[in-house]
Formats: sequence, structure tokens, C-alpha cells
Amino acid sequence: MTERFPSSERAIAAYLDRLSVEGSASPLTLEVYGRELRRFAGFLRKAGQDGLEIPDATPIVRYLAARRAAGAAPATLARALVAIRMCYRFLHGEKRIAHDPSSSIPAPRPWRKLPTTLSEAEVRRMVEAPRGEGPKAARDRAFLEVLYATGARVSEATTLSVDRVALEAGALRVIGKRNKERVVPLGERAQDALRDYLAEVRPRLDKGKGAGAVFLSLRGQPLDRKAAWTIVKRAAIDAGISSKRVSPHKLRHSFATHLLAGGADLRTVQQMLGHADIATTQIYTHVDAARLKSVHARFHPRA
Repeated sequence: MTERFPSSERAIAAYLDRLSVEGSASPLTLEVYGRELRRFAGFLRKAGQDGLEIPDATPIVRYLAARRAAGAAPATLARALVAIRMCYRFLHGEKRIAHDPSSSIPAPRPWRKLPTTLSEAEVRRMVEAPRGEGPKAARDRAFLEVLYATGARVSEATTLSVDRVALEAGALRVIGKRNKERVVPLGERAQDALRDYLAEVRPRLDKGKGAGAVFLSLRGQPLDRKAAWTIVKRAAIDAGISSKRVSPHKLRHSFATHLLAGGADLRTVQQMLGHADIATTQIYTHVDAARLKSVHARFHPRA
């Protein structure tokens, strides 16, 4: 007979171990799911329940209601419910519990906050903000051009290696989540900025510590996330845009929205962003639809 788990700690540890080994979950996912499950287990303990085996879904519903009353956002509640449902599905499948109490709770509907974007004029001011002939200005211009031209995540841009740049083909080979590679085209402006940087500036910055990375700090080391954020924030300030409105990911949102507004099809944008599920990309169609509705309301005579 399969052994039952005597404590919530052992049950959660077993589930996370399975998720890590067979699900290839990232360390961040394991951390977030573990935190959510331990929080739920703590709620059960306060109610006098040691272990996750419960008679029905009532404790789960009460837990989510308590989180909502405490001010948890819908996205947080959805994430908590997903973690709980997946854990119970595992425990029941392994015959560690008699039944799955979460099976009667509907899966959470996707909840996404619509991303805000910059206008094309604002992006243009930002990428042109780094001025001067010094190595820092040339690097920052190339970095900003690449972020906006490709829609790359900041982690993808900072880890981009020289051998994945194909300027003759006008493209980059980007390594995204789960080490999946995708080819993203570069526009002419980004090609020019990157070509000048690679030819004239990077060799001066590289002091043998660059490890093949395209973008280097002034000390010759690969650019890190903090430095990347600083470049974007400084460019926003110099462009007369509130730095609170701007982040590297805001340039990614703007890239996708501007492509769709210009007539690109959703599937192509999905491929360039590296989204596994097109449903993730569809959020940008809502952003563009909102813009069209606003324009229609302002200018159409019968709006």
C-alpha cells in the first residue's frame, strides 16, 4: 500500500521534487509554488489540520477568500489556486490522498493587466537620447536599439553573445526561456548601431573578461540586469519621459504593440517574442484595440 504523507511539509517537498525533475520547472517557479503551498499549509494548521488531506474544497475556498480579503490581487489568487490544484492532482495521482478536493474548483480564468506602452515618438526619443562619441553612449544606443528592434527580454539582451549576431543576415539568435532559441530580425537602425558598437567600441571595452557577451560594462564585464535598467531609466529621463513609466520590459511591450498596429500578424509577433502560447501574445491585440477605440471616439463624427 502506498504510504500516506504524515505532514504537509513532506507532501509539499515531494511535489516540488517531482516538479523539478519531471516538469523541468525553473528555480523561480519552484520558489513561488513552494511559498504558496507553505502558506496554504499554514492556514490549514491554524484551523487544526496537520497535513494536506482535507474532506472537500471548503478549506481551499476559505483560504482564497481570506487572501482576497487581505488585499491579494486576482493574479496572485490565480497563481495560488494553480499551485494548490497541481499539488493535489499530484498527491491523488500518487495515491497519497484518497481524493482530490480541488477538482471541484474551476480553474482560474486568465487575468492579465494590460501592459502600458510608449508611443513611437517616445521610443524614438529614448533610443536617440544617449549622445556623444564616447564608448558608453555608443553602447547605450546599440543596447536600446536592440531592445526595441527585437522585443528581447532584458535577460536575453544582456546574455546575447557575439557569435549569435548575424549582421549580414540582419538577425540575432536569441536564447529565451527554457533555453529555447529563436531568430529575430534587426531593423536597419539597430543593425547600424550594433555594427558601429561591435567594430569600434566593444574591442576597447573588452579586457579579457567579456566572456563573449555583446554588451559590456565600462570595466569590460558582461552587462548585468541592474546596469541594463539604469541605461533604460537614464535614457527615459534624458528623453523627457518619467522614469517611473519606463522599464526594459516596457520597450518589449511597445515593440509588440507597434508591430501589430503596423499590420503584423499575431503569429509572427508571437514567434519574435518567444511566447510558447499565442494566448500570451493576444493581450497586445487588446492594447491596440483600445487605442483604435480612443481614436474613433475622438475623431469619428458619429462616435
